[in-house]
Amino acid sequence: MKKLILSLTCLASLTAQADEGMWTLYNLPNAVYEVMKQEGYQLPYEKLYQADDAIMKSVVNFSGYCSGVVVSPDGLVFTNHHCGFEAIRSHSTVEHDYMLNGFYAKTFEEELPNKDMFVSFMVEQKDVTSQILTPAFEKMSEASRSIFLDSIENAMSRQAKEQDSTLRVELLPFYEGNRYYATTYRDFRDLRLVFTVPKSIGKFGGETDNWMWPRQTCDFSVFRIYANPETNGPADYSKDNVPYHPQHWARISKDGYKDGSFSMTMGYPGSTSRYLSGAGISERYMQNDFRQQIRGVKQQVMKRHMDASEAVRIKYDSKYASSSNYWKNSIGMNKCIDSIGLIAQKLRFEEQLRQWQDSTGYFVGKLDFAKLDEYYKTGRMPLMNRMIKFTETFRRTDELSARAMYIHNGAQPKGSGKRMHYVFKDNSETWDYDTEREVLGTLLQNYREHITDGLDFDGSPDTLLPDFYTEIVDKEFGGDCQAFADAMYKHSVLMKKGKRIYMNKKSFYKDLGVRFGLSLTTYQADLRSQIRKMSDSIEIQERYLCAAKLRMEEGMPHYSDANFTMRLSYGQVKEYKLGGKSSGYFTAAPSMVEKMRQGDKIEDYKVEPEMLTLLGSAGNMPLCFLTTNDITGGNSGSPMFDGQNRLIGLAFDGNWDSLSSDIFFDSQLARCIGVDIRYMLFMMDRWGHADRLLHELNVK
Repeated sequence: MKKLILSLTCLASLTAQADEGMWTLYNLPNAVYEVMKQEGYQLPYEKLYQADDAIMKSVVNFSGYCSGVVVSPDGLVFTNHHCGFEAIRSHSTVEHDYMLNGFYAKTFEEELPNKDMFVSFMVEQKDVTSQILTPAFEKMSEASRSIFLDSIENAMSRQAKEQDSTLRVELLPFYEGNRYYATTYRDFRDLRLVFTVPKSIGKFGGETDNWMWPRQTCDFSVFRIYANPETNGPADYSKDNVPYHPQHWARISKDGYKDGSFSMTMGYPGSTSRYLSGAGISERYMQNDFRQQIRGVKQQVMKRHMDASEAVRIKYDSKYASSSNYWKNSIGMNKCIDSIGLIAQKLRFEEQLRQWQDSTGYFVGKLDFAKLDEYYKTGRMPLMNRMIKFTETFRRTDELSARAMYIHNGAQPKGSGKRMHYVFKDNSETWDYDTEREVLGTLLQNYREHITDGLDFDGSPDTLLPDFYTEIVDKEFGGDCQAFADAMYKHSVLMKKGKRIYMNKKSFYKDLGVRFGLSLTTYQADLRSQIRKMSDSIEIQERYLCAAKLRMEEGMPHYSDANFTMRLSYGQVKEYKLGGKSSGYFTAAPSMVEKMRQGDKIEDYKVEPEMLTLLGSAGNMPLCFLTTNDITGGNSGSPMFDGQNRLIGLAFDGNWDSLSSDIFFDSQLARCIGVDIRYMLFMMDRWGHADRLLHELNVK
């Protein structure tokens, strides 16, 4: 009787929380599955994870940053257009601009291979907490824990490979390190581009519509997995490889959906922090402010150069889109934090936990709320503020900065003695000289203007600048940051194509770029060391905070924060209301035509004339739709299934009010935006005339 009451209590609690949750599949709580059935899921649990035709067997990790789904017996994979962005860009030239004009491989031989891309299938997952959380492990420092976990993961992978050489194992913490799961994967490394719509359609709405509703973006691209012809297993790229024949693939539904229809998303959400303390959210809030300011400055320079040159645009399309996406995400997340008073909510819940701790005695001597607050506010937060400014300015922002830091930290030289040298590979096809040098000069000046607002590590007043500012920029260039950037790009040996960089010669440390890089790496190492000292203490307290929540709410189902492992989220096709106004739960072709006609005024709505004609003839065909599915970054390309495991679309975005979802799920306003499978098939048929692919998908 007690078990029945507990089960009913859990069910009622889940219903109250609406469709929140990113659930692991192998141990999906029965209470969650029961709610899924109430909302319209029609198949046995085994069809999710255990059966030979379980739907999870069709879902893939797409190249370590997105999700995808296998949709044919010959290994076709659907993912988002923006997930395939870099692959499309890398094959594009001014003469054959697949990014601008789209691409369709009419034969297997025309399908385009992609360096360093892959898909991973999850084979199984299991809880190995009892093997990890031993008394000895509890006494380890955070650094020692990391080394220990790596060794265990390597041992598990070796054991798996003894049974099957194509497998690998990944060991990750769940519930803030209170549990550990081992996940076995099989990776396929020969992935080829098959089909993509033009950028005007695949990225329709651009930054104007990003994170917004209503949407009309046909955000999809098609790849194919290739395999060893003898084993049907993973293989490095070879012209002799053949299309992969999967054990199971997702079937497509053209029946559509209606308001309230069941929707299930399955994919690889990247990272959430919903157990994070109020102080931790305050730290995130500050970082978001700095990120959006610095990226905004950088993007202005990039956009100006992209607009002036088609060749530059092709090189920077993917980089700009990636930078802009998180720029807008940072702005939106902070607005959501403010609008719902999230930090105050967290602090009120922590007060409840404190009272529970006082009444039960659990975690006394471990979880210390005062220390947690102190570790953040007077310890790590000032350092993290400095680090986010440094990272957004100097890490992966321009080619010279990347090389300058790499030569001191990562480069593996050849030879020995005075002959020890390093040569950078020629990657000039990925960047533009004038764009990069202006980006660096602009960011150098912006950093100087926005960093001088704190104390040094020892508490003394400090400008917080790396020493190259005073030692080089001021002394040798009169404080002119752009002149310094120009000189490095023009004269540094780091930027000479094919040049041997002799690292044991006196001239090495006289080079402007080398001196710049040494200053950056020294500064960064010092800063990381200080952050690491505080982070260890914070991680321990955050772990206890999560453990306390789980213990106080014992008996209720809890999902772990996302960590780029496969998760299921369930929900319904559903609109939302904001200010009393209904959003509608789908868009249709006429709404897109209306935007297209504004293309002369809004660049993101500009399309080729044939697209206006094509969509104008599509009647009321559905384009995109809203669901209450719980998603975050990494879910891009996740298949969206109906109650019979049939594919109805791909997740590609969230609405503006979902931008706090990394740290809080707002069940009233947060929505997942998906591209309708019928829209995708329409473009394959009417624009691409991809008859062989439609036949392969078994659709008319």
